[in-house]
Amino acid sequence: MKTIISTALVLAFAIVGRSQNENPMKEFDPAFAHTVYFWLKNPDSSEDRTAFETSLQKFLDHSGYAKTKFIGKPPRASREVVDGSFTYSLIVTFGSAEAQQHYQDEAPHKLFIEESGHLWTKVIVYDSKGL
Repeated sequence: MKTIISTALVLAFAIVGRSQNENPMKEFDPAFAHTVYFWLKNPDSSEDRTAFETSLQKFLDHSGYAKTKFIGKPPRASREVVDGSFTYSLIVTFGSAEAQQHYQDEAPHKLFIEESGHLWTKVIVYDSKGL
């Protein structure tokens, strides 16, 4: 009986995990992480947010180099050390610094900047190489 219950639980967790992740994120590559923070000019504008999110998602869907593709918004800060002043964050990983440079130069990235550059007032980038 324990075996049947254990098997049922494992299957249930597998099914729930699969249904919650229809677009599976590629595995995080620790070789090179590219973290970008965006401050929109009009962060309360649903029109600007939709335009930004649509353009960013289109870019990531067409990038030939980005592995992990995470788009985030700041949660409510629970501690003083948490900076929630940005509107959106982006975390993208690459197999190498060279792959990240190709990403910078690819057409989908340039189109994203062209389409959305007018929507932001500030962008900060943090690039990191894994230990």
